[in-house]
Amino acid sequence: MRVLTASQIRELDKFTIENEPIASYDLMERAARACFMHLPIDEDRTTIYICGKGNNGGDGLAMARLHAMEDEVVKVIVLEHIDEGTPDFARNLYRLSDETDVEVIHVKEIDDFPVIESEALVVDAILGTGLSRPLEGLIAEVVEKLNTLKNYVVSVDIPTGLFADDNTANSLEKVVRVNETLTFHCPKMSFLMPETGFLVGRFYVLDIGLMAKEMNPSSLIEYVEEQDVRLLHRTRTKFSHKGTYGHALMVAGSKGKMGAAQLASEATLRSGAGLVTAHVPSCGFDIMQIGVKEAMCSVDSNSDFITELPNLKPYNAIGVGPGIGTEKDAANALKRLIQDADARLVLDADALNILGENKTWLSFLPKGTILTPHPKEFERLVGRSSNSLDRLQIQKEFSVKYGVIVVLKGAHTCITLPSGQVFFNSTGNAGMATAGSGDVLTGVLTGLLAQDYSPEVAAVMGVYIHGLAGDYALEFQSEESLMAGNILDSLGNAFFELTI
Repeated sequence: MRVLTASQIRELDKFTIENEPIASYDLMERAARACFMHLPIDEDRTTIYICGKGNNGGDGLAMARLHAMEDEVVKVIVLEHIDEGTPDFARNLYRLSDETDVEVIHVKEIDDFPVIESEALVVDAILGTGLSRPLEGLIAEVVEKLNTLKNYVVSVDIPTGLFADDNTANSLEKVVRVNETLTFHCPKMSFLMPETGFLVGRFYVLDIGLMAKEMNPSSLIEYVEEQDVRLLHRTRTKFSHKGTYGHALMVAGSKGKMGAAQLASEATLRSGAGLVTAHVPSCGFDIMQIGVKEAMCSVDSNSDFITELPNLKPYNAIGVGPGIGTEKDAANALKRLIQDADARLVLDADALNILGENKTWLSFLPKGTILTPHPKEFERLVGRSSNSLDRLQIQKEFSVKYGVIVVLKGAHTCITLPSGQVFFNSTGNAGMATAGSGDVLTGVLTGLLAQDYSPEVAAVMGVYIHGLAGDYALEFQSEESLMAGNILDSLGNAFFELTI
């Protein structure tokens, strides 16, 4: 789905109201019902709605009415931060009073704010995506109070105080800390940035029937979901054979780091490559032959690290970097690979560190090469950035300048294409922040390239599948105990989900 700015969302709301057509009040009712359907009904729970006097508050009032009609215990706190509420807010406040016996407390100053019982569910419906300046006055004081509570907090559309797009001028201390955010139509950019994404908790995108296809708002930023990847995935044909699915080369490993070569090589196989050869230092020959029986081995003349390359002509895709070290001879081998390879490339780990020390080599990267840095590796390539939005702009410019695909690993791994297009990933979890996880990703990408997926498709699809495998692995592990091998073992489940 496209990630839109706050102004684009407002235009889309307006377009839907005018062209469906639907009254703004009825669109609010649709949004409230979507949130109501998401929150489970619990007659033993008290739900406290804290509402501003704008349309976000109107959403909260409509939700409160729907929950009260299901015999839930509901209380509403209305913050009198402005004199007049919006017309849709006023109409929902009237309906709440007319159709239910919900207690409504009007708060004009912070001393009037009631005590919130510790077991209550708190719904933040104070301010929405229209906010463009830091909070002040009564709302700022209420947010400060809410952030001292231990209650479970759910925000409607966006946590109060957070800007939808750029928060560089915002005071993040004045943002409600929430456990969940129920947002409408698409995630907001601030949900995907490390500096602000932690504030939204787990977010859910709710469809409220906005006419995005008809309006077709322009955006180069996409949020990748299962239905997107299903369209990219190809099923195998009955009469295919191993040659159909390509021969991949994995240049990996050094003394003490042969686990990286094993993980990357096996992930290449498990991602569908028909044949995999691992080029490793001679110290790793026995390790590879025993640990990854299905992979063939090309053995370097050096015992401890890579110094040379095999004949590159047989290979459809080449992954390089996991565990190779940064010795001069390894760097020279990488330079020759960049200059001589006709196959599609994936560069990871030490290959990126070598590039960071030899930036003039970037111009020789074959078009469509996939680079998979974590933030520190990317910083070594391009220098420091002031914040994640600045880094995203640099990442886009880097992809365009060198004609490469950058997979910047993180909670919502960000993929930039030479076209300037940006993809944020939706799968994965914090348990994947562990040694070897990136080696598995390198293997997945190389395996897809070997099967003749385009570099752009391989990057988007591979990152999604890698994260999905991590989510499957978490069903049997905790975030603390999850290891790269668990991700590797779960790749089959991830691919299977795309076929059912």
